[in-house]
Amino acid sequence: MPTILPLPPSAAHMKPSPKMQKLCVWILARLGWSMRGQWPDLKKVVFIAAPHTSAWDVVIGLLVIQASGLQVTFMGKQEAFKWPLGPILRRYGGMPVNRKAPGGVIQQVVEKFNASERMWFALAPEGTRKEVKAWKTGFWKIAKQADVPVCCAYFHFPDKVIGIGEVFALTDDMDADIARIKAWYKPYQGRNRGV
Repeated sequence: MPTILPLPPSAAHMKPSPKMQKLCVWILARLGWSMRGQWPDLKKVVFIAAPHTSAWDVVIGLLVIQASGLQVTFMGKQEAFKWPLGPILRRYGGMPVNRKAPGGVIQQVVEKFNASERMWFALAPEGTRKEVKAWKTGFWKIAKQADVPVCCAYFHFPDKVIGIGEVFALTDDMDADIARIKAWYKPYQGRNRGV
């Protein structure tokens, strides 16, 4: 299995330092991680990553982003953007948010989608590393309002695999869509648990 999957032409690309890119590929390979699947050939998409059970998800995700040359936008809680991690998160597309104002955050992301020629937006639908009974619905609302599909990415820690999976077109039934997407994640295990 390849350590990193090649990006398709429509993807949002960044121009990483070749040395940094090679270093990130080397780190992922040394840690034993590889990728499965295929990046979608889309200009705009909401990526969801699950199960989100550990801070290692963010570390591995950032290594994949840099190694791939992928330009991705992602949200994180304000507290995560403090020194020393904050400047690094911002450099790679991080957007700090106040989680107490979810309606405003959704509108801000939708407006950014509408103003962008290419945008790959990523978030964890669980909204936290803790086990939750229900996913947060923000990813669905963002994708629906921006009229973009949802692509599923996963961390499967038992095999050290980062996978790019199915692309879901949304319907008008949020609960049914989320149930269908959650069921797709059932085989995958995070560092501490499954979905």
